[in-house]
Amino acid sequence: MEEKKTPDFRTEKDSIGAKNIPEDVYYGVQTLRAAENFHITGLNMHPEIINSLAYIKKAAAITNCEIGLLDKKKANAIVQACDEIIGGKFHNDFIVDPIQGGAGTSLNMNANEVIANRAIEILGGQKGDYSIVHPNDHVNCGQSTNDVIPTAGKMTSLRLLANLKKELLRLHEALSMKADEFDHIIKMGRTQMQDAVPIRLGQEFRAYSVAIMRDIHRMDKAMDEMRALNMGGTAIGTGINADETYLLRIVPNLSEVSNMNFVQAFDLIDATQNLDPFVAVSGAIKACAVTLSKIANDLRLMSSGPRAGFNEINLPAKQNGSSIMPGKVNPVIPEVVNQVAFNIIGNDVTITMAAEAGQLELNAFEPIVFYCMFQSIDTLAYAVQTFIDNCVLGITANETRCRYLVENSVGIITAICPHVGYQKAADIAKKALKTGESVRNLILQEGIMSEEDLEGILDPIHMTEPGISGKELLLKKGN
Repeated sequence: MEEKKTPDFRTEKDSIGAKNIPEDVYYGVQTLRAAENFHITGLNMHPEIINSLAYIKKAAAITNCEIGLLDKKKANAIVQACDEIIGGKFHNDFIVDPIQGGAGTSLNMNANEVIANRAIEILGGQKGDYSIVHPNDHVNCGQSTNDVIPTAGKMTSLRLLANLKKELLRLHEALSMKADEFDHIIKMGRTQMQDAVPIRLGQEFRAYSVAIMRDIHRMDKAMDEMRALNMGGTAIGTGINADETYLLRIVPNLSEVSNMNFVQAFDLIDATQNLDPFVAVSGAIKACAVTLSKIANDLRLMSSGPRAGFNEINLPAKQNGSSIMPGKVNPVIPEVVNQVAFNIIGNDVTITMAAEAGQLELNAFEPIVFYCMFQSIDTLAYAVQTFIDNCVLGITANETRCRYLVENSVGIITAICPHVGYQKAADIAKKALKTGESVRNLILQEGIMSEEDLEGILDPIHMTEPGISGKELLLKKGN
């Protein structure tokens, strides 16, 4: 049996003391301390925030080189290291937990150390020889955790939101297609879980699509707040240790290297202190999750049964619904959408409380904000994706069942009311409920209205659009 090779170590020092670091890794002493201190989620850092940090460090190196604070050789090595990270390399060396103390300093130093050690290699040195490229003096030049980390959080949120928006636009299109497909199908509308008045199935799906588009617009507006960055503000927004020219160039350079549109915040102190833009985005995500959960609830109700429920629509059968009841199929896709929504609502509460808990010049709780924010955006995007592909596109309607429920509901009496008066209509409704006879048959049996007039009033289209039919009939009676 081959023996495992014991890793070689290098020794690195910080202000606390010295530690042995495995020779083959790119992180350093400060990263290792953080990894030892924070065993919280057991999860890896989100790959998109790793890439965002690499873009920030790349833009900073370019800017510092332009203004003469970093020689071209070091700058090029840092830029190459950043490009390699953006390309997917060295992500395994980002070992700090997503939830961590210190306002994200551990994550910032993890990036600084990985980039520095890779740049040292590129320049022909050995990892840990920070006389060649230093994590703080060179990679972090002109920066602080307190402008780097919120900027990385905003960049990452925007990238993830772009994917979510793409899925929401697909959902809007899918719901619109179903609205057209089901537009001719009359069904019973319900309020407070009781029969109300008729509606077309297509109208219900159209309303869903409109609600989703409103969520997209709300999200677009919130996303704009993510574009104002406090880069250059350094520790508390006053720009200490940042060159004046660096301050002017860092955000335009970051926009260029990341291919994203950013602006420098109007007030860097405000942008360093406050996390309300994340609250706004989280609120928009939560609102969208609530919309989706309500739609999922409706689909579960309308498909309930199939024999002892509404049975107005059929959801695609995706898997067996029971280990004991043969043939049972559950609405598993809407159910997972509901559960994602519940989690997002909880995340929104956490983000709100974390943003509120900031004190004076800094909010120390950005790590939990980002952890919850990224999870909310990602899970909502995945939920929407499966909702479209495994549910919405495959929905079919039980047209005969829908019409039967309309014809046998007392809810259609509302359409009769303007022609016979409220009291007479109420009497007919009570009698229908007591005897089980349909409203239509009772009206005809008692000679309250002719069959021709009744057919006009109870025409499916006229019952689900503003009362053109009623006006026409009244004019006809007046003549």
